[in-house]
Amino acid sequence: MNTLGSEERDALKDSVRRLMSDASTEAAVRTVMETDTGYDAAVWKTLGEMGVVGLMVDEEHGGSGFGPLELEAVMEEAGAALLCSPLLASGVLAAELLNQLGDEALNERLLPRIATGDCIASVVLTGDSGCWTQQGVAVSAKQDGDSWVLQGRGSYVLHGQNAEVLVVVAKTDDGFAAFEVDPSAPSVTVAPLPTFDRTLRLASVDFDDARAVQVEARQPVWQAVKRTLDLALVALAGQQVGGTQKVLDFTVEYAKARVQFGRNIGSFQAIKHMAADLLLETESAISAARYAASCLAESSEKADEAISLAAFACADAYVKTTADSIQMHGGIAFTWEHPAHLYLRAARSSAQLFGGSNHHRENYLTAMGG
Repeated sequence: MNTLGSEERDALKDSVRRLMSDASTEAAVRTVMETDTGYDAAVWKTLGEMGVVGLMVDEEHGGSGFGPLELEAVMEEAGAALLCSPLLASGVLAAELLNQLGDEALNERLLPRIATGDCIASVVLTGDSGCWTQQGVAVSAKQDGDSWVLQGRGSYVLHGQNAEVLVVVAKTDDGFAAFEVDPSAPSVTVAPLPTFDRTLRLASVDFDDARAVQVEARQPVWQAVKRTLDLALVALAGQQVGGTQKVLDFTVEYAKARVQFGRNIGSFQAIKHMAADLLLETESAISAARYAASCLAESSEKADEAISLAAFACADAYVKTTADSIQMHGGIAFTWEHPAHLYLRAARSSAQLFGGSNHHRENYLTAMGG
């Protein structure tokens, strides 16, 4: 795993920020989120060429080979810009799960194409319960001669409707196993799910005796899933704090400029108190996200604790900041035309992705020994 110094990591963030300022403006986001695919193919290609899509893919497979610190930094910029893309689905979840499973033949075939963005992959892990735990796996697999068939339904599959390859975690008589599935097969049905956040694409996937190829895992499959979800939570925390900071920034600017009763509303005590609270929320969440990334990068014994803390702290900060921002803006922010509305939807949706805050609080207490 390659690790950048702080200056190099800042340079990486700056390069992504410059791309976002051109390619993921509010107008662009509003246009892309109404398309069937939910992402801009040209922007996705550029992200692949920059090495962003392949950030977590080893260099031997054509990626950058970076780690959680670099990923969290990039996701801050993606979250600030409400980037519509399969980055979390393909570049994080699918790429990392394949890395962790370690099937060399499969990785040599898929990871180079995932790293460039030429192949979008996604992971089928949880069912309709959406609990992202072992109990939530709703797909089962049985051997049929020399091959395997899958039965059941996966849900909340990120960009499942855009995926060329699905990596499916399923229950077998011997425990969990992972399988490669072609989503275009006739025994596989992929259906888009409605989302509160239009910048997010989710799908359900039904398997009706679907043929699958088992992934040769070098470690227990659920252990690989756990490590993948740890990275995904760090990436999501980065995305959330990027959005939180952006919302705080434009809310403060509005409070400075908006005049009521002959005064800037930022001079009102109530607004000052709300802004101070949001600054504390934002700074605390950023610290939590970056600390979790650092612990994961160092394989610290505190990693589970730090990741769970970041998972609920960043989600809660994003929800509070976006909700309070709308209050501070007044009636204009309740309209669909105002960007605060977009961030509120992103905040509330991301707070439920990979498990809600209460779930992560329980994991935090467990990791603390409580």
